[in-house]
This record gives sequence, C-alpha cells and structure tokens, in this order.
Amino acid sequence: QELRPKSLDIKQEELGDMVEKEMASTSEAIEDAVRRIEEMMSQARNESSGVKLEVNERILNSCTDLMKAIRLLVMTSTNLQKEIVESGRGAATTQEFYAKNSRWTEGLISASKAVGWGATQLVESADRVVLHMGKYEELIVCSHEIAASTAQLVAASKVKAEKSSRNLGRLQECSRNVNEMAANVVASTKSGQEQIEEKDTMDFSGMSLIKLKKEEMETQVKVLELEKRLEGERVRLGELRKQHYALAGTYDAEEDGEAKPAPAPRRSILKKPPLAQKP
Repeated sequence: QELRPKSLDIKQEELGDMVEKEMASTSEAIEDAVRRIEEMMSQARNESSGVKLEVNERILNSCTDLMKAIRLLVMTSTNLQKEIVESGRGAATTQEFYAKNSRWTEGLISASKAVGWGATQLVESADRVVLHMGKYEELIVCSHEIAASTAQLVAASKVKAEKSSRNLGRLQECSRNVNEMAANVVASTKSGQEQIEEKDTMDFSGMSLIKLKKEEMETQVKVLELEKRLEGERVRLGELRKQHYALAGTYDAEEDGEAKPAPAPRRSILKKPPLAQKP
C-alpha cells in the first residue's frame, strides 16, 4: 500500500519534486545497505568461524555485489530521466513536463520506492541469516523481489526514451547485471544452506533400536504435518495472487461488485466421428 502512488493527495506541480526526492531516497537506502553489509561482514568474522564463516562471507559478498549493481542502475536511470525531460519538455518547465505526464511520473515514483524497499528488506534478511535467527528462503525471495522491482524501474524509465539513446542502452545493460547478481545471491544462499544442513546432520550411529524406531515415527509425523502445511500455504498463495491481480485491474468486476477472475474460454468438446466418416 505504501508503494502505490497517492495521486489524489499529490498536486501535479509537486510530482517533479517527488521524483527527485524518491530517486535520492532510493540512492540513500542503497548506500545505507552497503554500509550495513560491511558491518555484518566484520561482525561475522569476529563471531563465527569454519563453515559458518565461509557461508556468511559468500552470502554477504553476493549481497554487496547486488547492491553495487542496483546503485549503478539507479544512477543510470536518473541520467536517462533527465535526458527524457530535456528532450521532451520543449518550452515547458521540468515541473510542467512531469505534471503533463503524470501517469508516467507516478510509475517512476512507485518503481523507485519498490527498489529502495527491496534493498532494505534484503539487508534485514541477510542480517537475520548471519545471526542464525532468520531463514535462507527469505533471502531468496528478497532477491527475486529486487529483480522484479528493478525491471519495473527499467520499464518505467524506458517508456519515453529514444531507442537510440546511449543511456537507455546502459540502463538495459545494468538491468541484466542486476539480474545476474540477484541470481548469484540465490545460488550462494542455496549452497550455503546445504553446507550448514550437512554440517548439522545428526549422527545416528550411537542410537539403540528402540530409540531409532521412536525417531523414525516422530519424523514421519513431522513429514505429514509439513505436507499438510505446505498444501495450505499453496492455497493461501493462490488466493493472495488472485487478490493482487484483482487490485491491479486484471480481474473483471461482477455485477455484485466482487472481483472475480474472468472465465476461461471453454474448450470445444471433441466428439467421436461416426464410423461412416472414418477413412
């Protein structure tokens, strides 16, 4: 809700100021994220060792590379926006250009907020993982969210850009680099998780037959519980996505005012041809 532009509460002449403010705020969020990751790296070296230190360093290094890639993308996007405004405003002022193209401006604001928010969430997730209080899956989800929000920023910046623009070419290159760095975060997180889990695997060699049987039954119960919970979470995810699409306007509103998915086209029923028609 915070990321959605509140058009009715913003005067059109203020949109230009908001674009500059949000881009500056996003840059500050990324700079702060880089500083926090460096602090976490120093803390990890002091408080961990062996496999855990190796895993933490690899994850934090990949997060740092991702933040640097995002920082370059935001800088390039800012340069492209200035180029767009200068080439398209004519005799109008910058503020008038943004006001005239208010929907495009709101898209930039929303995309910029999403990028800054994603960077902050990634750092918080990394902090919890390093402190062994978080989940590796959180880092993976945050990486996907950052890739999506940077793609949104590129799309918003690209709408009014000239195809021959050098800044547009640089922006697209930066976007590919961000996707690559986000994939590296996912890869380092998954490999680190596997290393930690292998290290923490229980040793069953000293257990008696009765103890092993008890552990086996308890594990079977946990498996059934997790399978049931997984199915419930999948249903919940589906409902969340439906609501997301409804808010985005992709669902058709019924006469009673409820947002429901548009009915899928019916497939034609293939009837078996009579014998006379067979070759």
